Amino acid sequence: MSQQQINIVRVDYGNPQQGSDLVLLLDSYARDPMGGGEPLSQFVKDNLVAELSKRDFGLSLIAYVDNQPAGLLNAFEGFSTFACKPLFNVHDIVVLETFRGLQLSQLLLQELEKIARDKGCCKITLEVLEGNMIAQRAYQKSGFAGYELDPQMGKAMFWQKKLL
Repeated sequence: MSQQQINIVRVDYGNPQQGSDLVLLLDSYARDPMGGGEPLSQFVKDNLVAELSKRDFGLSLIAYVDNQPAGLLNAFEGFSTFACKPLFNVHDIVVLETFRGLQLSQLLLQELEKIARDKGCCKITLEVLEGNMIAQRAYQKSGFAGYELDPQMGKAMFWQKKLL
């Protein structure tokens, strides 16, 4: 059995193939129960890459296995007022089911960490569903843990208010 070739590529939003791969991977995540179980709308499919290209504070990484799109990480730069330094928040991370077990999430997170260190970031943050134990284990392997300032106050919770 031959060794699979794995490449992590920072997406060039002007590259039509990489843009198409990004949408394919994100749609796969959206359709998964951990991503909400619904496909991306046609509006998102048609406009996402162009909208991402307008934002210089975001980045996307794709893991290719034998030149096939297999995993995706989208992250956005923020700022820590307490550290007075930039940070990255991982907004999406997905590995297609057929490529799971190849440690692609670890490789994507390692590449993001290199980029974050080069930018002088103080940390990388992400959200994970309580029931997504597989993702939690992967993130723990990469050094992530629940966020808390004071154990008596508990861990931070992720909330939202939809505006649409």
